[in-house]
Amino acid sequence: MNKTIFEITKMDCPSEENLIRMKLDGISSIVNLDFDIANRKLTVFHNGDIEQIEKSILELNLGGKKISTEQTDQTDFQKNTSQRKLLWSVLAINFAFFIIEMTTGIISKSIGLVADSLDMLADSFVYGISLFAVGGTLTRKKRIAKLAGYFQITLAIIGFVEVLRRFLVSEKLPDFSTMIIVSVFALIANGICLYILQKSKSKEEAHMKASMIFTSNDVIINLGVITAGVLVHWLNSSKPDLIIGTIVFVFVIQGAFRILKLSK
Repeated sequence: MNKTIFEITKMDCPSEENLIRMKLDGISSIVNLDFDIANRKLTVFHNGDIEQIEKSILELNLGGKKISTEQTDQTDFQKNTSQRKLLWSVLAINFAFFIIEMTTGIISKSIGLVADSLDMLADSFVYGISLFAVGGTLTRKKRIAKLAGYFQITLAIIGFVEVLRRFLVSEKLPDFSTMIIVSVFALIANGICLYILQKSKSKEEAHMKASMIFTSNDVIINLGVITAGVLVHWLNSSKPDLIIGTIVFVFVIQGAFRILKLSK
């Protein structure tokens, strides 16, 4: 058996891990996948050549690069029998905060919160595809991924149009306090999701949890919305909210294209 190590520079949180798992699903030569999210490393245990596996990883555009390949005698891999339960937990948290942030974003007139809610929805799609495609055919997985990707793109485009409208038409300032408070809770929720998912990892990786939380794109986005809320109040302008909303919509679009790559 061979062991190949990849560096995945854009693997910031477990949603990217799930994207990679789904992309590699069905490649019969793979024996086991070992993810080190904190250090952005993926170790693939496989039989035969690595070409098909490497090609699939590169297609996701997550900054994948093969570091090394060597033979190994390792055959004992940790099995995670509770993975579905953990995925359901993080799916529920992400979807709940999609509803919370979308609702409060509309009420408080904050594009930043609306955009962040779509980012939460994007993660929900990833976990949902992982769950509903388990045990199913490759065709079923691709169909679900295509629907999720196009739906996500549609929502992001609507968001971009709304940002443009608000740049052109003066409106009431967003409620900065709601932006900050809801984003703080979203930040906590993302931390909880990362912790829950890491419970399925080996104990040796427990020390990586803190660094994972602070390198996650989701958490960076939450901090961005909090900062925008402070600037809205300080500058008495809606521009910081519109700017962070635009940035997050770009992340959402990128995530949608990654999901669509699973349907090819």
